[in-house]
This record gives sequence, structure tokens and C-alpha cells, in this order.
Amino acid sequence: MFIRKLQIDNLRNLQQVSIDPDPGLNVFYGGNGAGKTSILEALVVLSRGRSFRTNQASELFGSEGKNFTVFAETQSEEGKTLRLGLERSGRHWRARKDGAELKQLSQLTRVMPLVLMEPNSYLLVSGAPEVRRKYLDWGMFHVEQGFLGIYRKYSRILKQRNAALRLKKLDVIESIDDVFSGLGVQLTDARRTHAAALAARLGGLLAHLSPGLGGLAISYEQGWGGGTLKESLQAGLETDLKHGATGSGPHRADIAFVLDGAAARAVVSRGEQKLLAAALILSQAEILQAGGSDPIILLDDLASEFDKNHFQKVIGRTLEMGGQVWVTGTQTFEQPEAGALFHVERGKVQKMV
Repeated sequence: MFIRKLQIDNLRNLQQVSIDPDPGLNVFYGGNGAGKTSILEALVVLSRGRSFRTNQASELFGSEGKNFTVFAETQSEEGKTLRLGLERSGRHWRARKDGAELKQLSQLTRVMPLVLMEPNSYLLVSGAPEVRRKYLDWGMFHVEQGFLGIYRKYSRILKQRNAALRLKKLDVIESIDDVFSGLGVQLTDARRTHAAALAARLGGLLAHLSPGLGGLAISYEQGWGGGTLKESLQAGLETDLKHGATGSGPHRADIAFVLDGAAARAVVSRGEQKLLAAALILSQAEILQAGGSDPIILLDDLASEFDKNHFQKVIGRTLEMGGQVWVTGTQTFEQPEAGALFHVERGKVQKMV
């Protein structure tokens, strides 16, 4: 899939912006605060319903009022055109696909998959386990059609179990633990499969981007010890009652990165963390592409994150995938192939090439 037209109204300093991007490479350059990242942010908001820069929708509203709209016309590899729109006003949102109202934002995400690499992407390595769980779940959402249903059911029953723990309702806990365990195992199996697919691709990518990380191994930690999840829940019941929260299950899962027998976060530099994060993101993009969900790739301020050599390696590997790529930076760079170049200044976007 690629975007043929993007229109942004009143999102941050982008008051009325219309962009006709290239199906391949698109480079946006300009000074700090010009609005480059906000263009990528608009795409993320349209696809996922939320920003990667803030949890407060009010921070996205521009000077023209307490609302914004993002519209995109997309085209699939088969030539099918889709018109997608999202309007946010206060706490309310309206989403449309080809003019029809959508009930769930996930319907937009399903039809416009994208992957994002930005300055905080290194948190995939050094951040909290929740960051890595979200990363896995986003990949599974696009690879496995039934994943979202499993995830939502598990999230609901986890809330029910935690509420029962706080109220010390042992009969309720006992009645739902079988269902909880079953959903937990399904969620774990899906994530483990995706983690294995990532591991299969990651080694080759790391060897290309940073040979020193070529021996890194990753594994999925399921969120409970030995035995079944049901056994772990029973063994930890007293502790769970004390804390009012469930201590075992895929909501405690993580991805472990190990290099030369040690946790990667303890032995790799910040620069290597960024390269590992880049490899993780591109690995996931390749998996989605192989599964028929050709993602749009967004690279925010990439040149400031890597030296020239690693920048060229990352951008080169990205372009080899053949999809649509959006890159921002304070300066232009030597483009390895034809594409579109845009200058961004004070919220205005001008196409240069």
C-alpha cells in the first residue's frame, strides 16, 4: 500500500497541508519545529488513533480550534483505492472509510499498516517490558486476524480477576481461572510465534547493520515460571490476594535480548541500542510485507540518530523493501533512488522535486 494524497487540517502547526507523495521515497527537510515530525504524527494518528508523541489529544489541536482532521487517499498493490479520514474534536472522534462511518479505530489500522522509527525507538531495548509487549502485539494484530479478539478478551478477564482479588472473592476467582488460563495460553502462543519469526530475521539484519551485534539472541519470556499458567495462578494466589493484582500471565511477558551471555541492555551502547531497535522495526516490517500487509515506513529524524555509515545502511535496507518510505530531517541527503523532496517551514510544505 502507498498514500497518494495526504491532507492535514489544524494538527499542531499544520493548519492546511496537502501532500502528493511519491509511491517510493519521500524526504521532508527543514529546521527544528518546522512541522516535519507532525506530518508523520498525522499519519500515525490516522492509522492508530493516537499519537506517538503525547497521550493528550488536546496537544494536537492547532490554533484554529479544538479539533483536527487527517485524510488520506491510499492505493493497494492491486490498484484498489481507499479514502480514509479521521476527525478528532475534544474527546470525540469520527472515522470514515470510503465515506462510511467506522465503529472502531482498529478498522483504520487494519487497512493502513505502518511502522515507525523515531528517536525514542531505542526504548524497545532499554525501556519497560510494556513497550516490547506493545511491539509484539502490533505485529500480531496485522499477521493474525483473530489476535485482536483474543487480546481484548484476555484484557477484560484480567480486569475481572484483579477486581475479584481486591474484593477477596475467591469463588469468582476460581470460576474464571480456567477461562483466564486458556486465553492467556492463546495470547502467549501467538506472541511466541511472532517472536520466533522476528528472531529468524533479526540475525541477518544485525549482521548487516552492526556486525558486533550479529551474535545477539532473543527469546520470549512468557510471564510466569515453570508449569502451566493455571498451576502458576494457584501457586501465587496468596500473593495475588495480598497485592490485589494477578502476578502470572502474558501481561507480565517480555522479550529478552542476550549478547555474549549477558543482558544486552547492560552491555551495548546507546548507539547499538538504536541499531538493534532499527533491526527490530525493519524485521517486523519484512514479516508484515511477507504476509501481504505491505506497511508504510516512517523514519523520523533518522540522520541525527546514526552516523553517516549506519544511516546509509538503515535507509538502504529500508528502500530495498520496495514500499513507500517517509523520512524527515533537518537537511537533505543524497537520495539513492528517485523520489520526492519536500521543504517544511512554519507548518507549510513545499514540494521541491
